[in-house]
Amino acid sequence: MRIIWTLLCCVALGASLTACKSSAPAEGEAAESDAPAEQVKTQEEAPAEKVVAEGSNPGDIEAPPDVAAPPENAEKSESGLAWTVLQEGTGDTHPGEADIVTVNYTGWTTDGRMFDSSVKRGRPAEFPLNRVIKGWTEGVQLMTAGEKRRFWIPGDLAYGEAKQDDPHAAFGPPRGTLVFDVELISFKEAPKPPEAPKDVAAIPKNAKKTKSGLGSRVLEKGTGKVHPTEDSMVTVHYSGWTTDGKLFDSSIVRGAPATFGLKQVIPGWTEGLQLMVVGEKRRLWIPEDLAYGGRPGRPQGMLVFDVELLDIQK
Repeated sequence: MRIIWTLLCCVALGASLTACKSSAPAEGEAAESDAPAEQVKTQEEAPAEKVVAEGSNPGDIEAPPDVAAPPENAEKSESGLAWTVLQEGTGDTHPGEADIVTVNYTGWTTDGRMFDSSVKRGRPAEFPLNRVIKGWTEGVQLMTAGEKRRFWIPGDLAYGEAKQDDPHAAFGPPRGTLVFDVELISFKEAPKPPEAPKDVAAIPKNAKKTKSGLGSRVLEKGTGKVHPTEDSMVTVHYSGWTTDGKLFDSSIVRGAPATFGLKQVIPGWTEGLQLMVVGEKRRLWIPEDLAYGGRPGRPQGMLVFDVELLDIQK
């Protein structure tokens, strides 16, 4: 039986949480994501596995007859992306690079093997357009709502070209040119990034400070009475800044809340979320030793998060 590479819908921002509503072609490999969570799922998120299609499964959607190469009537951009319009759209506007799109799609390798399909799953995919492979970011911006296109995406706009003796070939995403049939169902404007708090640079005097050094201030009181424990699963909206006001991660920008276990997050989150109740919004100042401890590739120094606790699962 073939195992299908289930494509992620978004790529971590630097050291961000991975958060999405459904599967779609992610740019690059699945990124390690522990800022602030070690392992995170958002609502309705599909599982992602680093495997590649081999053979065919019952129920796979048959490859189009021109899957091997773009036909003569295909249009082509300077980047090498090629396409044909399969069905004209009903809209008159195009999504922007950061807009959130809802699509149905099926993807094949040029030898006709189907490796992913939201159509087969029976559920459209929704994701920010700047979180997917370059060929998708470029191609879907050409479309209008209701339109269907077939894209031939070269490896340098997808997951790279196929190489001999590639040690990751059996486990990574498909290499080389990929072919996608895409239907743009709808799109919506990306949420605007939240502005950095005025007190982002240091813990203010009106904030409470714990023995560990964690600072916090309630921005909006909650409606709940129960606090999560370190064993709880929680759902939150959040934004995170460095002390110079740089936004490095935000579930608000992604348009989807994040769900994770409090044992899976950085210590500052494990401690800080237990102070909250459902409906509460709180600002956390997390010193470096309760965040990433200066690890390379992660936000450095003290981090500031605005967190809204939406739900406690257990």
